[in-house]
Amino acid sequence: MSNAIIKLEGVDIYQDDHQVFCNTSLTINKGEFIYLIGETGSGKSSLLKVLYGEIKSNAGNVVLDNINLNKLTSKEIPNLRRKLGIVFQDFQLLSDRNVFDNLEFILKATGWTDKNKINNRIDEVLDSVHLTGVKEKMSYELSGGEQQRAAIARALLNHPEIILADEPTGNLDPKKSENIIELLKEINAKGTTIIIATHDYQVIKKFNARTIKCIDQKICEIESHEL
Repeated sequence: MSNAIIKLEGVDIYQDDHQVFCNTSLTINKGEFIYLIGETGSGKSSLLKVLYGEIKSNAGNVVLDNINLNKLTSKEIPNLRRKLGIVFQDFQLLSDRNVFDNLEFILKATGWTDKNKINNRIDEVLDSVHLTGVKEKMSYELSGGEQQRAAIARALLNHPEIILADEPTGNLDPKKSENIIELLKEINAKGTTIIIATHDYQVIKKFNARTIKCIDQKICEIESHEL
């Protein structure tokens, strides 16, 4: 039985009429920790967008956790995204509400109704990202590192099997960047598959893991000493 949680076979991907991948294949197994690297415009973000249903591949097959993304209808996208946690470079926290309300908003939007369960889940995820005592703080009152931890807590709310992180350390200084990668490694150790698109080669060298490079409309694996 295959342990693959993501499988791309012969995939073409276009972003705004520009082809970023041609006849590309990739297999990612459940529980892997993956770095996705490449020059700006090489397709890192486009690949993540295909995985979370923002764009579709133009040819080939993309299967994520037994869901064929090529056949996905717009009505099925919310169900797909419940399997995923998505983390962005710019945090995307709602600035008009506090940390608790940011997290509660996501839970209610994904069907949670029991107030006690909501409160307990928010406490659990904040504890898991080492961010206690900030529930009442507005997002802008947090440091950059704390905001990214809150964004990761938000991504964990619905027990995702996969976390897709697009430049999660892009706005952080080197020490905070290391802390975020350490946190994602902790989450990965509990069984969550993690895919990080990044330009931050220092963290790749410090926290070695399978590294996939997007180059010349293809995907190739490289060793960290080749960076």
